[in-house]
Amino acid sequence: MATTTSSPTVLFIGGTGVISTACARAAVTDGFTVTLLNRGASSTHAPAPGAEVLTADIRDREATATALQGRSFDVVVDFLTFTTDQLTANLDLLEGRFGQYVFISSASAYQTPPTHGPVTESTPLRNPFWQYSRDKIACEDLLVSRYRDAGLPVTIVRPSHTYDHTLLPFSGGWTVVQRMLDGREVVVPGDGTSWWTLTHHEDFARAFVRLLDRPQAIGEAFHITSDEALTWDQIHQEVAAAAGVEARIVHIASDAIAANDAELGASLVGDKSNSMVFDNTKIRTIAAGWNAQVPFRRGAAEMVAWHLADPSRQRSDRELDALYDRLLDAYRPRAL
Repeated sequence: MATTTSSPTVLFIGGTGVISTACARAAVTDGFTVTLLNRGASSTHAPAPGAEVLTADIRDREATATALQGRSFDVVVDFLTFTTDQLTANLDLLEGRFGQYVFISSASAYQTPPTHGPVTESTPLRNPFWQYSRDKIACEDLLVSRYRDAGLPVTIVRPSHTYDHTLLPFSGGWTVVQRMLDGREVVVPGDGTSWWTLTHHEDFARAFVRLLDRPQAIGEAFHITSDEALTWDQIHQEVAAAAGVEARIVHIASDAIAANDAELGASLVGDKSNSMVFDNTKIRTIAAGWNAQVPFRRGAAEMVAWHLADPSRQRSDRELDALYDRLLDAYRPRAL
């Protein structure tokens, strides 16, 4: 049984990541009694003021069991599970100690490439290109099975590309911005015209907390995204404008990138290269009146300003930078 208190109790497994920090802050603001369980390793995201912090690595079962000894919660929010083995271990550890288990999945689990849009929660789950997504789908399958067979009180949430001031939307992060600042060309996969949805973490959090301790959310899956979609050319141009420069864009096929870097290619072919626009009708059935309020232009300005404020944040990935140069040398369009 979950603990009964004057305010609902919620345990965040994680709580100091890009998305979870905003969600924990929103939960505190909304009157939840918030506990965070994590390693205390984040150097960029402080715990939400007013939240209790328990220091333990969720993969260390003995340390986690000790930290949570004798405790139960109205809601457990799991930001740190990526495989069914991890999920099974968490459920075994917490069995009978929560009233709702909120699993953070991924919108990359949706059918890739999509056959039609916009994407809704009933869009099939299938991603043959990216193991990360397949593992999230397997976790969802396990949770749905336990809900059907034993009434596990689960809610599944699928964030799309959610960011804050610390997280640039490019593979390699600052590497791409530094190339812009240096007047060098930047690689945009495909022809730059596929649509992509970027969601500010505070917008996500305002809707997310409306799912907590809500019986109507049990057994359901939701995505939470902005209604603004931009092309990848526009995304690069907005970040360049925030940095006070122009983006010198060169388009290179995602398949060509994948042939030169399998890991980067999987994240493109299995996610970012596909047009993804979402229908948020379902989340609004619970979060009535919710709308995303932060346009990406403002988000881009926040990102660039944060990085420029401290040189230590302006770290380029030398290997990725060199990969971009090789790709440009090999695939840059040339006049006949």
